[in-house]
Amino acid sequence: MSEAVPVFATPSPRIRLVSLDRPWVWLAAGWRDLTHAPAVSLAYGAVLVAISVVLTFGLIAAGLFFYLILPLAAGFMFVAPLLATGLYETSRRLASGEPVSLNDAVFAYRRNGVQIAFFGLILMLLHLAWVRVATLLFALFFQGVNLNLDALIDALFFSTVSLPFLATGTVIGAALAIAAFALGAVSIPMLIDRDVNVFTALATSVTAVWLNWRPMALWAALIVIFTGLGMATFYVGLAVVLPLLGHATWHAYKDLVE
Repeated sequence: MSEAVPVFATPSPRIRLVSLDRPWVWLAAGWRDLTHAPAVSLAYGAVLVAISVVLTFGLIAAGLFFYLILPLAAGFMFVAPLLATGLYETSRRLASGEPVSLNDAVFAYRRNGVQIAFFGLILMLLHLAWVRVATLLFALFFQGVNLNLDALIDALFFSTVSLPFLATGTVIGAALAIAAFALGAVSIPMLIDRDVNVFTALATSVTAVWLNWRPMALWAALIVIFTGLGMATFYVGLAVVLPLLGHATWHAYKDLVE
């Protein structure tokens, strides 16, 4: 039997202006989706947590943990929209009354595979650029530092170059993070929902962020705070945080884009 062809909503990327409090509404809607499909949502989150744990122990085994964990943790924000593809599909199915399953979530990219892959490449390039910049900055400011935990903490926060290093890294990282957020705020949900190309999705996302910069700034801050709290529990909290934010992002897209 041939595979069903995805049915997309009519493309009409017009942007709505929303109030400052809307990110809280998106979170509430995301929580409802999580509770309506807990098995799929938490299983999806658990898989992402397992990947994070494996990657962390791989860095430890390779002796690169203290060297790469900070830029990789920060760079997680760049690729998170791509990782949440299955959660957007789950929210879409819940909204349309379709059955949900982990299989549908994992293979959600099939709805617009080429365009999602193209967007994923863009995010990966941004992530790699950030990791490269972070490692170059560390090498520039801390030549010859022994990368054990005590030396790393002392170098980062108590050396004579700590302030210039942190200031430079923060400015560059913030610029890349803002770019990634603007490009990815609604792009992949739109690619899941509509038969559009990646350039239309990117332009729509940037326009939505630009026209709604106040609520979107709050939304970005909430994403950072929730993700940070999830990471602070050695990733365990991410099993709930990631599904919550993924579902909420779908509702942000539906709220912002006609």
